[in-house]
Amino acid sequence: MATGHRAATRSVLEGHEHAGILTQIEMSGTGMDANTVLALGLGVTPPWRLVNQRLETGKQPHELHLEVAADRGSLFPCPVCGKPCKAHDFAEFTWRHLNFFQHHCYITAKIPRTDCGEHGVLRITAPWAREGSRFTLLFEQAALMLVREMPVLAAARIIEITDKRLWRIVEHYVGRAVERLDLRKLAAVGLDETAAKRGHTYVTVFIDLDRSEKPVVFVTPGHGKETVVKFRAFLAKHGGSADRIAEVVCDMSGAFIAAVGESFENAAVTVDWFHVVQLFTKAVDEVRRAESRQNKLPKALRWAVLKRADGHLTEAQVAALAELEASDLFTAIAWRIKEKLRWVRQAQSVQAARWRLTNFLRHANDRLDPDPLLDPVRKAIGTVEAHSKRILQRWTSSHSNARMEGLNGLFQAARARARGYRSVTTFATIIYLIAAPLGDLFEST
Repeated sequence: MATGHRAATRSVLEGHEHAGILTQIEMSGTGMDANTVLALGLGVTPPWRLVNQRLETGKQPHELHLEVAADRGSLFPCPVCGKPCKAHDFAEFTWRHLNFFQHHCYITAKIPRTDCGEHGVLRITAPWAREGSRFTLLFEQAALMLVREMPVLAAARIIEITDKRLWRIVEHYVGRAVERLDLRKLAAVGLDETAAKRGHTYVTVFIDLDRSEKPVVFVTPGHGKETVVKFRAFLAKHGGSADRIAEVVCDMSGAFIAAVGESFENAAVTVDWFHVVQLFTKAVDEVRRAESRQNKLPKALRWAVLKRADGHLTEAQVAALAELEASDLFTAIAWRIKEKLRWVRQAQSVQAARWRLTNFLRHANDRLDPDPLLDPVRKAIGTVEAHSKRILQRWTSSHSNARMEGLNGLFQAARARARGYRSVTTFATIIYLIAAPLGDLFEST
Protein backbone atom coordinates (compact mmCIF):
# COMPACT_ATOMS: atom_id res chain seq x y z
CA MET A 1 0.00 0.00 0.00
CA ALA A 2 1.16 3.54 -0.76
CA THR A 3 2.87 5.44 2.06
CA GLY A 4 0.60 8.39 1.32
CA HIS A 5 -2.49 6.40 2.26
CA ARG A 6 -0.98 5.39 5.65
CA ALA A 7 0.00 8.98 6.41
CA ALA A 8 -3.42 10.23 5.36
CA THR A 9 -5.16 7.80 7.71
CA ARG A 10 -3.11 8.88 10.69
CA SER A 11 -3.80 12.50 9.76
CA VAL A 12 -7.53 11.83 9.72
CA LEU A 13 -7.48 10.28 13.18
CA GLU A 14 -5.47 13.21 14.52
CA GLY A 15 -7.96 15.67 13.05
CA HIS A 16 -5.64 17.17 10.40
CA GLU A 17 -7.27 15.94 7.16
CA HIS A 18 -9.35 19.01 6.37
CA ALA A 19 -6.71 21.39 7.75
CA GLY A 20 -4.25 19.95 5.22
CA ILE A 21 -6.66 20.53 2.36
CA LEU A 22 -7.28 24.12 3.41
CA THR A 23 -3.54 24.76 3.65
CA GLN A 24 -3.02 23.52 0.10
CA ILE A 25 -5.84 25.74 -1.15
CA GLU A 26 -4.44 28.80 0.62
CA MET A 27 -0.96 28.17 -0.80
CA SER A 28 -2.32 27.86 -4.33
CA GLY A 29 -3.54 31.44 -4.31
CA THR A 30 -6.41 30.58 -6.65
CA GLY A 31 -9.99 29.47 -6.21
CA MET A 32 -10.87 25.78 -6.49
CA ASP A 33 -14.16 24.10 -7.25
CA ALA A 34 -15.70 21.52 -4.92
CA ASN A 35 -14.52 18.55 -6.99
CA THR A 36 -10.90 19.68 -6.78
CA VAL A 37 -11.08 20.15 -3.02
CA LEU A 38 -12.65 16.72 -2.47
CA ALA A 39 -10.19 15.07 -4.85
CA LEU A 40 -7.32 16.43 -2.75
CA GLY A 41 -8.84 14.85 0.34
CA LEU A 42 -9.40 11.51 -1.40
CA GLY A 43 -5.88 11.37 -2.85
CA VAL A 44 -7.25 10.47 -6.31
CA THR A 45 -4.49 10.36 -8.92
CA PRO A 46 -4.56 10.16 -12.76
CA PRO A 47 -6.06 8.62 -14.75
CA TRP A 48 -8.77 8.79 -12.06
CA ARG A 49 -10.52 12.04 -11.21
CA LEU A 50 -13.55 13.16 -9.27
CA VAL A 51 -16.33 13.99 -11.72
CA ASN A 52 -19.41 14.47 -9.56
CA GLN A 53 -20.65 14.76 -6.00
CA ARG A 54 -24.05 14.92 -4.35
CA LEU A 55 -25.26 15.14 -0.75
CA GLU A 56 -28.35 13.10 0.10
CA THR A 57 -30.10 14.84 3.01
CA GLY A 58 -33.12 12.56 2.95
CA LYS A 59 -31.22 9.89 4.88
CA GLN A 60 -29.95 9.83 8.43
CA PRO A 61 -27.08 10.23 8.70
CA HIS A 62 -26.71 12.28 5.51
CA GLU A 63 -24.73 10.61 2.72
CA LEU A 64 -22.13 12.27 0.52
CA HIS A 65 -21.72 10.36 -2.75
CA LEU A 66 -18.57 10.96 -4.79
CA GLU A 67 -18.29 9.72 -8.37
CA VAL A 68 -14.81 8.91 -9.67
CA ALA A 69 -14.03 8.16 -13.31
CA ALA A 70 -11.00 7.67 -15.53
CA ASP A 71 -10.25 9.85 -18.52
CA ARG A 72 -11.65 8.51 -21.78
CA GLY A 73 -9.15 6.29 -23.62
CA SER A 74 -7.01 5.72 -20.50
CA LEU A 75 -4.82 2.65 -20.26
CA PHE A 76 -4.90 0.44 -17.15
CA PRO A 77 -2.28 -2.00 -15.83
CA CYS A 78 -2.94 -5.71 -16.28
CA PRO A 79 -3.54 -7.19 -12.78
CA VAL A 80 -0.97 -9.93 -13.51
CA CYS A 81 1.91 -8.39 -15.45
CA GLY A 82 1.25 -4.66 -15.04
CA LYS A 83 1.40 -3.98 -18.78
CA PRO A 84 -0.74 -0.95 -19.81
CA CYS A 85 -3.86 -2.25 -21.55
CA LYS A 86 -7.06 -0.91 -23.03
CA ALA A 87 -10.32 -1.37 -21.13
CA HIS A 88 -12.46 -4.29 -22.29
CA ASP A 89 -15.59 -3.22 -20.39
CA PHE A 90 -16.64 -1.57 -17.12
CA ALA A 91 -18.73 -2.47 -14.05
CA GLU A 92 -19.88 -0.07 -11.33
CA PHE A 93 -18.89 -0.50 -7.68
CA THR A 94 -19.38 1.54 -4.50
CA TRP A 95 -17.12 1.77 -1.42
CA ARG A 96 -17.70 3.25 2.02
CA HIS A 97 -15.11 5.95 2.75
CA LEU A 98 -14.17 7.92 5.87
CA ASN A 99 -16.90 10.28 7.02
CA PHE A 100 -16.87 13.76 5.50
CA PHE A 101 -17.39 15.76 8.71
CA GLN A 102 -20.61 14.20 10.15
CA HIS A 103 -21.79 12.73 6.82
CA HIS A 104 -21.28 9.16 5.66
CA CYS A 105 -19.20 9.19 2.50
CA TYR A 106 -19.30 6.76 -0.44
CA ILE A 107 -17.15 6.51 -3.56
CA THR A 108 -18.66 5.14 -6.76
CA ALA A 109 -16.65 4.26 -9.86
CA LYS A 110 -16.83 2.11 -12.97
CA ILE A 111 -13.90 -0.29 -12.76
CA PRO A 112 -12.60 -1.77 -16.03
CA ARG A 113 -11.54 -5.22 -17.08
CA THR A 114 -8.29 -5.02 -19.02
CA ASP A 115 -7.74 -6.89 -22.28
CA CYS A 116 -4.17 -8.23 -21.98
CA GLY A 117 -2.74 -10.13 -24.93
CA GLU A 118 -0.94 -12.51 -22.55
CA HIS A 119 -3.35 -12.89 -19.62
CA GLY A 120 -6.73 -12.21 -21.18
CA VAL A 121 -9.63 -10.19 -19.75
CA LEU A 122 -9.24 -9.45 -16.02
CA ARG A 123 -10.82 -6.97 -13.58
CA ILE A 124 -8.36 -4.48 -12.10
CA THR A 125 -8.39 -3.48 -8.41
CA ALA A 126 -9.34 0.11 -7.60
CA PRO A 127 -6.26 1.95 -6.27
CA TRP A 128 -8.22 3.21 -3.25
CA ALA A 129 -9.49 -0.21 -2.06
CA ARG A 130 -8.27 -3.77 -1.70
CA GLU A 131 -9.65 -6.52 -3.88
CA GLY A 132 -13.03 -7.83 -2.74
CA SER A 133 -13.60 -5.11 -0.12
CA ARG A 134 -16.41 -2.55 -0.20
CA PHE A 135 -14.49 -0.17 2.05
CA THR A 136 -11.67 2.15 1.04
CA LEU A 137 -8.16 1.51 2.30
CA LEU A 138 -8.28 4.65 4.42
CA PHE A 139 -11.54 3.51 6.05
CA GLU A 140 -10.10 0.09 6.87
CA GLN A 141 -6.92 1.54 8.31
CA ALA A 142 -8.87 3.90 10.56
CA ALA A 143 -11.07 0.98 11.67
CA LEU A 144 -8.01 -1.12 12.59
CA MET A 145 -6.50 1.71 14.59
CA LEU A 146 -9.69 1.88 16.64
CA VAL A 147 -9.79 -1.90 17.17
CA ARG A 148 -6.23 -1.81 18.54
CA GLU A 149 -7.39 0.61 21.23
CA MET A 150 -10.89 -0.57 22.18
CA PRO A 151 -13.32 -3.52 22.00
CA VAL A 152 -14.53 -4.43 18.53
CA LEU A 153 -18.16 -3.72 19.37
CA ALA A 154 -17.28 -0.20 20.53
CA ALA A 155 -15.22 0.45 17.39
CA ALA A 156 -18.07 -0.81 15.19
CA ARG A 157 -20.48 1.63 16.86
CA ILE A 158 -18.12 4.57 16.32
CA ILE A 159 -17.60 3.94 12.60
CA GLU A 160 -21.24 2.85 12.23
CA ILE A 161 -20.89 -0.55 10.61
CA THR A 162 -21.91 -3.97 11.92
CA ASP A 163 -19.40 -5.82 14.08
CA LYS A 164 -19.57 -8.70 11.59
CA ARG A 165 -18.26 -6.49 8.78
CA LEU A 166 -15.58 -5.05 11.06
CA TRP A 167 -14.45 -8.56 12.04
CA ARG A 168 -13.97 -9.35 8.34
CA ILE A 169 -11.64 -6.37 7.99
CA VAL A 170 -9.65 -7.30 11.11
CA GLU A 171 -9.37 -10.96 10.14
CA HIS A 172 -8.11 -10.07 6.66
CA TYR A 173 -5.27 -7.82 7.80
CA VAL A 174 -4.27 -9.94 10.79
CA GLY A 175 -4.32 -13.08 8.64
CA ARG A 176 -2.03 -11.49 6.05
CA ALA A 177 0.35 -10.30 8.80
CA VAL A 178 0.46 -13.76 10.39
CA GLU A 179 1.41 -15.22 6.99
CA ARG A 180 4.49 -12.96 7.03
CA LEU A 181 5.77 -14.07 10.46
CA ASP A 182 9.45 -15.08 10.38
CA LEU A 183 10.22 -17.89 12.86
CA ARG A 184 13.72 -18.81 11.68
CA LYS A 185 15.30 -17.85 15.01
CA LEU A 186 12.68 -19.40 17.29
CA ALA A 187 14.42 -21.59 19.89
CA ALA A 188 12.30 -21.58 23.08
CA VAL A 189 8.53 -21.95 23.19
CA GLY A 190 5.91 -21.64 25.90
CA LEU A 191 2.38 -22.90 25.42
CA ASP A 192 -0.88 -22.77 27.31
CA GLU A 193 -4.57 -23.31 26.67
CA THR A 194 -7.57 -21.21 27.60
CA ALA A 195 -11.31 -21.53 27.23
CA ALA A 196 -12.53 -19.54 24.25
CA LYS A 197 -16.19 -19.97 25.13
CA ARG A 198 -18.24 -21.59 27.86
CA GLY A 199 -18.12 -25.35 27.67
CA HIS A 200 -15.28 -27.29 26.17
CA THR A 201 -14.12 -24.88 23.47
CA TYR A 202 -10.42 -24.03 23.78
CA VAL A 203 -7.60 -22.30 21.99
CA THR A 204 -3.93 -23.06 22.56
CA VAL A 205 -1.42 -20.21 22.41
CA PHE A 206 2.30 -20.60 21.64
CA ILE A 207 4.75 -17.84 22.59
CA ASP A 208 8.40 -17.06 21.87
CA LEU A 209 10.07 -17.09 25.29
CA ASP A 210 12.95 -14.96 24.02
CA ARG A 211 10.70 -12.04 23.04
CA SER A 212 10.15 -9.39 25.70
CA GLU A 213 7.20 -7.85 23.81
CA LYS A 214 4.52 -9.23 21.50
CA PRO A 215 5.55 -12.87 22.13
CA VAL A 216 2.62 -14.77 20.55
CA VAL A 217 3.63 -16.71 17.43
CA PHE A 218 0.77 -19.18 16.97
CA VAL A 219 -2.86 -19.55 18.08
CA THR A 220 -4.97 -22.55 17.18
CA PRO A 221 -8.40 -23.91 18.17
CA GLY A 222 -8.39 -26.99 20.40
CA HIS A 223 -6.03 -28.32 23.05
CA GLY A 224 -3.82 -31.33 23.49
CA LYS A 225 -1.61 -33.28 21.13
CA GLU A 226 -3.10 -32.05 17.84
CA THR A 227 -2.24 -28.42 18.65
CA VAL A 228 1.46 -29.26 19.01
CA VAL A 229 1.39 -31.10 15.68
CA LYS A 230 -0.24 -28.04 14.05
CA PHE A 231 2.41 -25.78 15.55
CA ARG A 232 5.24 -27.87 14.15
CA ALA A 233 3.72 -27.56 10.66
CA PHE A 234 3.23 -23.80 11.14
CA LEU A 235 6.83 -23.46 12.32
CA ALA A 236 8.19 -25.17 9.20
CA LYS A 237 5.98 -23.03 6.94
CA HIS A 238 7.45 -19.87 8.48
CA GLY A 239 11.11 -20.77 8.18
CA GLY A 240 11.58 -22.36 11.59
CA SER A 241 12.98 -25.77 12.43
CA ALA A 242 11.77 -28.33 14.96
CA ASP A 243 15.39 -29.36 15.51
CA ARG A 244 16.25 -25.82 16.62
CA ILE A 245 13.72 -25.79 19.49
CA ALA A 246 15.78 -26.29 22.67
CA GLU A 247 13.12 -25.78 25.33
CA VAL A 248 9.35 -26.04 25.62
CA VAL A 249 7.58 -24.70 28.71
CA CYS A 250 4.08 -26.01 29.41
CA ASP A 251 1.76 -27.34 32.08
CA MET A 252 1.58 -30.93 33.34
CA SER A 253 -0.82 -32.14 30.66
CA GLY A 254 0.19 -35.64 29.60
CA ALA A 255 -1.05 -34.94 26.07
CA PHE A 256 1.11 -31.80 25.74
CA ILE A 257 4.23 -33.46 27.14
CA ALA A 258 3.88 -36.57 24.95
CA ALA A 259 3.29 -34.46 21.83
CA VAL A 260 6.30 -32.23 22.57
CA GLY A 261 8.49 -35.32 22.95
CA GLU A 262 7.36 -36.60 19.54
CA SER A 263 7.49 -33.29 17.65
CA PHE A 264 10.53 -31.61 19.24
CA GLU A 265 13.00 -34.33 20.07
CA ASN A 266 15.83 -31.94 20.98
CA ALA A 267 13.76 -29.86 23.40
CA ALA A 268 13.94 -30.00 27.18
CA VAL A 269 10.45 -29.90 28.69
CA THR A 270 9.99 -27.50 31.61
CA VAL A 271 6.83 -27.42 33.70
CA ASP A 272 6.33 -23.78 34.60
CA TRP A 273 5.84 -22.94 38.27
CA PHE A 274 2.69 -20.95 37.59
CA HIS A 275 0.84 -24.16 36.74
CA VAL A 276 2.15 -25.93 39.84
CA VAL A 277 0.65 -23.19 42.01
CA GLN A 278 -2.51 -23.19 39.89
CA LEU A 279 -2.86 -26.95 40.40
CA PHE A 280 -2.85 -26.64 44.21
CA THR A 281 -4.99 -23.50 44.21
CA LYS A 282 -7.66 -25.37 42.26
CA ALA A 283 -7.40 -28.30 44.69
CA VAL A 284 -7.92 -25.96 47.68
CA ASP A 285 -11.00 -24.46 46.04
CA GLU A 286 -12.46 -27.91 45.36
CA VAL A 287 -11.96 -28.89 49.01
CA ARG A 288 -13.55 -25.63 50.19
CA ARG A 289 -16.61 -26.11 47.99
CA ALA A 290 -17.10 -29.69 49.11
CA GLU A 291 -16.63 -28.84 52.79
CA SER A 292 -18.98 -25.83 52.61
CA ARG A 293 -21.81 -28.27 51.98
CA GLN A 294 -21.09 -29.96 55.33
CA ASN A 295 -19.80 -27.18 57.59
CA LYS A 296 -20.15 -23.44 57.97
CA LEU A 297 -16.96 -21.75 56.74
CA PRO A 298 -15.67 -18.24 57.56
CA LYS A 299 -17.18 -15.43 55.50
CA ALA A 300 -15.05 -14.04 52.63
CA LEU A 301 -13.13 -17.32 52.45
CA ARG A 302 -14.08 -18.10 48.86
CA TRP A 303 -11.69 -15.54 47.33
CA ALA A 304 -9.24 -15.40 50.23
CA VAL A 305 -7.97 -18.97 49.75
CA LEU A 306 -7.24 -18.27 46.08
CA LYS A 307 -4.78 -15.51 47.01
CA ARG A 308 -1.38 -15.49 48.66
CA ALA A 309 -1.46 -15.09 52.43
CA ASP A 310 0.75 -11.99 52.08
CA GLY A 311 -1.03 -10.72 48.96
CA HIS A 312 -3.60 -7.98 48.44
CA LEU A 313 -6.39 -8.99 50.81
CA THR A 314 -9.40 -7.10 52.12
CA GLU A 315 -9.91 -6.81 55.87
CA ALA A 316 -12.66 -9.41 55.67
CA GLN A 317 -10.36 -11.81 53.79
CA VAL A 318 -7.55 -11.33 56.33
CA ALA A 319 -10.01 -12.13 59.11
CA ALA A 320 -11.31 -15.17 57.23
CA LEU A 321 -7.78 -16.60 56.75
CA ALA A 322 -6.95 -16.01 60.41
CA GLU A 323 -10.08 -17.89 61.45
CA LEU A 324 -9.29 -20.65 58.96
CA GLU A 325 -5.72 -21.07 60.18
CA ALA A 326 -6.92 -21.47 63.76
CA SER A 327 -9.39 -24.19 62.76
CA ASP A 328 -9.09 -27.91 62.07
CA LEU A 329 -11.12 -27.73 58.85
CA PHE A 330 -10.03 -29.77 55.84
CA THR A 331 -9.90 -26.53 53.87
CA ALA A 332 -7.31 -25.28 56.37
CA ILE A 333 -5.13 -28.36 55.76
CA ALA A 334 -5.34 -27.91 51.99
CA TRP A 335 -4.60 -24.17 52.23
CA ARG A 336 -1.53 -24.66 54.46
CA ILE A 337 -0.10 -27.17 51.98
CA LYS A 338 -0.68 -24.74 49.10
CA GLU A 339 1.03 -21.90 50.98
CA LYS A 340 4.09 -24.12 51.65
CA LEU A 341 4.78 -24.12 47.89
CA ARG A 342 6.31 -20.66 48.18
CA TRP A 343 9.06 -22.11 50.36
CA VAL A 344 9.98 -24.47 47.49
CA ARG A 345 9.90 -21.68 44.92
CA GLN A 346 12.38 -19.58 46.92
CA ALA A 347 15.18 -22.15 46.49
CA GLN A 348 18.28 -20.58 44.92
CA SER A 349 19.66 -23.64 43.13
CA VAL A 350 18.43 -26.84 41.54
CA GLN A 351 20.00 -28.87 44.38
CA ALA A 352 18.16 -26.80 46.98
CA ALA A 353 14.95 -26.97 44.98
CA ARG A 354 15.19 -30.77 44.72
CA TRP A 355 15.66 -31.06 48.50
CA ARG A 356 12.80 -28.66 49.25
CA LEU A 357 10.41 -30.28 46.78
CA THR A 358 11.13 -33.74 48.26
CA ASN A 359 10.47 -32.43 51.77
CA PHE A 360 7.37 -30.56 50.66
CA LEU A 361 5.84 -33.72 49.18
CA ARG A 362 6.69 -35.71 52.33
CA HIS A 363 5.25 -33.00 54.57
CA ALA A 364 2.07 -32.74 52.46
CA ASN A 365 1.45 -36.49 52.55
CA ASP A 366 1.99 -36.55 56.32
CA ARG A 367 -0.55 -33.76 56.86
CA LEU A 368 -3.30 -35.36 54.78
CA ASP A 369 -6.29 -36.94 56.47
CA PRO A 370 -7.69 -40.06 54.75
CA ASP A 371 -11.07 -38.34 54.37
CA PRO A 372 -12.23 -38.26 50.70
CA LEU A 373 -12.74 -34.50 50.98
CA LEU A 374 -8.97 -34.13 50.60
CA ASP A 375 -8.78 -36.23 47.43
CA PRO A 376 -8.19 -33.15 45.20
CA VAL A 377 -5.03 -32.36 47.20
CA ARG A 378 -3.93 -35.99 47.05
CA LYS A 379 -4.32 -35.90 43.28
CA ALA A 380 -2.31 -32.66 43.03
CA ILE A 381 0.51 -34.17 45.08
CA GLY A 382 0.58 -37.23 42.84
CA THR A 383 0.76 -35.04 39.74
CA VAL A 384 3.73 -33.10 41.12
CA GLU A 385 5.52 -36.31 42.10
CA ALA A 386 5.09 -37.64 38.55
CA HIS A 387 6.48 -34.46 37.00
CA SER A 388 9.10 -33.50 39.59
CA LYS A 389 12.04 -33.73 37.14
CA ARG A 390 10.33 -31.38 34.67
CA ILE A 391 9.37 -29.01 37.49
CA LEU A 392 13.00 -28.89 38.68
CA GLN A 393 14.03 -28.02 35.12
CA ARG A 394 12.69 -24.56 36.01
CA TRP A 395 15.84 -23.91 38.06
CA THR A 396 18.14 -24.61 35.11
CA SER A 397 16.05 -22.75 32.54
CA SER A 398 17.16 -19.31 31.41
CA HIS A 399 13.58 -18.20 30.77
CA SER A 400 11.53 -16.29 33.29
CA ASN A 401 8.35 -17.81 34.69
CA ALA A 402 6.77 -14.35 34.50
CA ARG A 403 6.27 -14.75 30.75
CA MET A 404 3.92 -17.70 31.25
CA GLU A 405 2.14 -16.00 34.16
CA GLY A 406 1.56 -13.04 31.84
CA LEU A 407 -0.43 -15.24 29.46
CA ASN A 408 -3.34 -15.24 31.87
CA GLY A 409 -3.51 -11.44 31.68
CA LEU A 410 -3.28 -11.69 27.89
CA PHE A 411 -6.29 -14.02 27.76
CA GLN A 412 -8.33 -11.66 29.92
CA ALA A 413 -7.39 -8.67 27.74
CA ALA A 414 -8.31 -10.59 24.59
CA ARG A 415 -11.73 -11.52 25.97
CA ALA A 416 -12.41 -7.89 26.88
CA ARG A 417 -11.29 -6.61 23.47
CA ALA A 418 -13.30 -9.30 21.64
CA ARG A 419 -16.43 -8.89 23.76
CA GLY A 420 -19.33 -10.36 21.82
CA TYR A 421 -17.02 -12.29 19.49
CA ARG A 422 -18.76 -14.78 17.26
CA SER A 423 -16.32 -17.69 16.99
CA VAL A 424 -13.06 -19.22 18.16
CA THR A 425 -11.44 -17.78 15.03
CA THR A 426 -12.30 -14.21 16.00
CA PHE A 427 -10.98 -14.79 19.53
CA ALA A 428 -7.69 -16.08 18.08
CA THR A 429 -7.55 -13.05 15.77
CA ILE A 430 -7.71 -10.65 18.72
CA ILE A 431 -4.93 -12.53 20.53
CA TYR A 432 -2.75 -12.13 17.45
CA LEU A 433 -3.68 -8.46 17.11
CA ILE A 434 -2.75 -7.43 20.66
CA ALA A 435 0.15 -9.80 21.37
CA ALA A 436 1.88 -11.01 18.17
CA PRO A 437 4.79 -9.29 16.35
CA LEU A 438 2.71 -8.46 13.28
CA GLY A 439 4.59 -5.33 12.22
CA ASP A 440 2.82 -3.04 9.76
CA LEU A 441 -0.65 -4.48 9.21
CA PHE A 442 -1.07 -2.43 6.03
CA GLU A 443 2.03 -3.78 4.29
CA SER A 444 1.33 -5.29 0.86
CA THR A 445 -2.44 -5.03 1.11
